[in-house]
Amino acid sequence: MPVMARRSRRDEGSNVELGPTPRGADTPPEEGPSRSARKRASYELQDLCEQVAALPAGTIASLALPERFADALAEAKRLKSFGARRRQVQYLGKLMRRLDPDALEAVRAAVTAAYAPSAELSAMLHRAERIRDALLESDPELERWLAESPELASTDAARLRALIREARKDASASRPGEAPRRGRAYREIFAIVRARLERV
Repeated sequence: MPVMARRSRRDEGSNVELGPTPRGADTPPEEGPSRSARKRASYELQDLCEQVAALPAGTIASLALPERFADALAEAKRLKSFGARRRQVQYLGKLMRRLDPDALEAVRAAVTAAYAPSAELSAMLHRAERIRDALLESDPELERWLAESPELASTDAARLRALIREARKDASASRPGEAPRRGRAYREIFAIVRARLERV
């Protein structure tokens, strides 16, 4: 059978021959994850494995994971050597890539539930932050809050006043354009307010 010659291309608007069209020239290149994207995904799975290995045994058992993965996970929890544990976590990452989507989603959900603070706790912490900032901004607000906190001993009230003076001094020492300084007093005021809210 005679071999058909491939058509030559012509430059538009000219009679110049550009030669035969290369094979596959009209086919778009195949797209896929880049090497850096694959590496990030691998690290993300290893981090997830570390978090799963730290979950309580009862939580892990409730996930109904494949036996091979569950055994490898139990081994990771048992290992104490950093190097051995790191190698085991890398192995877990390889096994995790073979999990079906539903199992992998169950693992992610369990980790999120275990490590994310509850909505109630988050609301309480935000409230403590607002109260701390109000106490720092206004002496009348401080006196009102102390009046609403009869469980605070007089020594605790005196300590809180001293901390507020110290925190205000730290903030005023900041240079123009800089964020206010947040020192030890700032953190201790938050701890006092949080402790009081936890008792209420």
